[in-house]
Amino acid sequence: MAQQTYRLPDDFFFGAAMSGPQTEGHWRSGDKLENLWDTWSNLRIEDFHNRIGSYGGNDFTNRRHEDLVSLKSLGLDSVRTSIQWSRLLDQDGNINPAGEQYYHDLFADAREVGIEIFVNLYHFDMPTYLFRRGGWENREVVEAYAHYASKAFRTFGKEVHYWFTFNEPIVEPEQRYTSGYWYPFIKDYARACAVQYNISLAHALAVREYRAAKEEGYLHDSSRIGLINCFTPPYTHKNPSKADLEAVRMTDGVSNRWWLDLVTKGELPQDVIDALNSRGIELPTRPEDKYILADGKVDWLGCNYYHPERVQAPASDTDENGIPKFADPYVWPEAEMNTSRGWEIYPKGLYDLACKFRNEYPDLEWFVSENGMGVEREDLKKDKNGVIQDDYRIDFVRRHLEWLARAIQEGAKCRGYHYWAVIDNWSWNHAFKNRYGFVEVDLEDNYRRRPKKSAAWLKKVATTHMVE
Repeated sequence: MAQQTYRLPDDFFFGAAMSGPQTEGHWRSGDKLENLWDTWSNLRIEDFHNRIGSYGGNDFTNRRHEDLVSLKSLGLDSVRTSIQWSRLLDQDGNINPAGEQYYHDLFADAREVGIEIFVNLYHFDMPTYLFRRGGWENREVVEAYAHYASKAFRTFGKEVHYWFTFNEPIVEPEQRYTSGYWYPFIKDYARACAVQYNISLAHALAVREYRAAKEEGYLHDSSRIGLINCFTPPYTHKNPSKADLEAVRMTDGVSNRWWLDLVTKGELPQDVIDALNSRGIELPTRPEDKYILADGKVDWLGCNYYHPERVQAPASDTDENGIPKFADPYVWPEAEMNTSRGWEIYPKGLYDLACKFRNEYPDLEWFVSENGMGVEREDLKKDKNGVIQDDYRIDFVRRHLEWLARAIQEGAKCRGYHYWAVIDNWSWNHAFKNRYGFVEVDLEDNYRRRPKKSAAWLKKVATTHMVE
């Protein structure tokens, strides 16, 4: 694509994406319960980069006002974060007063600064006591989540306009239950599918609670409910076989269409369910579930986009752990890679997703809820004044915004863009290994914030809506 200037719509919003468990720290303060990240950190701290566990955050709790002012100064008008289930409720499912006050204070501070807060209810941070009761495999935990959602809507409904049930609901089934990369390191695809199915039910029940709370006057009339998922457009060979195309279909079905159908149609894609059944995977369905899933339709969608997925026909039906394989990776010889993260950089993938949404889900409004570039050892990229020279991040975001502007010009209903993460934050068991921010967090100087070179570029784009 030739270099040129693109303009995003005047009402297009720019913001920052982050989460409670990755920023708040203070994992034991304010009567907060232990969540799975705390448990894993306590059990096996050696699994975390540089032994920085869940206690880390990025000192947001202590620097909340400073950070919100900083984000506003960069021209951003909104921030998405999450309420931590383990901070808001006690073990009996009642409101924890200290946790309630924590979020009242956060929302009040954001209003004072002039930042619109988008609130997500779940970001991989299940309270450990509920996981020990079966987690997402247990219908009682699904119902406990709906109860938590109801409490949040009714407690903060007049302070928050934009709500989301889940961030990346595809991730826990993969990371905890399929690959076994996250605690408790399970490798069982049938259990993974049960978890994905039950999270879908939990989402729909939470939307049902949202609609009820709004009807009862607990929420703003202008409030909206959504879901946030990471979408990976699948690609294969230039001259694909039927088996290659089947790999694309199933990859798209499990990772993308599953959630798109849920939030637009209130159902799950039957062809995917049939394919799972053909492999002996039976979802834990009940007769009433179709009525629950029907409530899963949302007002809009958050789209996290980092990289595409290159696939081809699988060489075998299962992997070494007996996990069914619907596709094998395909190494595209022209791929541009972020070697720090091991992810392909493919800005056109965002355009292709936008076209998919426009063509297959034409009534769906959405926004880019995450997009970002994580780079290792950015401390080595400082100039003589100590400023990180991250031209690669400017290039990454610029190219994605160019393709997004093209999609909007062609009818895509994309309303805004949130970058992950404008201020460096803790990133699960990678901790601070890969930095994403436009603003550095210096762990050796008491979490001090320092703008990187890219911060000035971001401000110009956010305030002018011109991408050049």
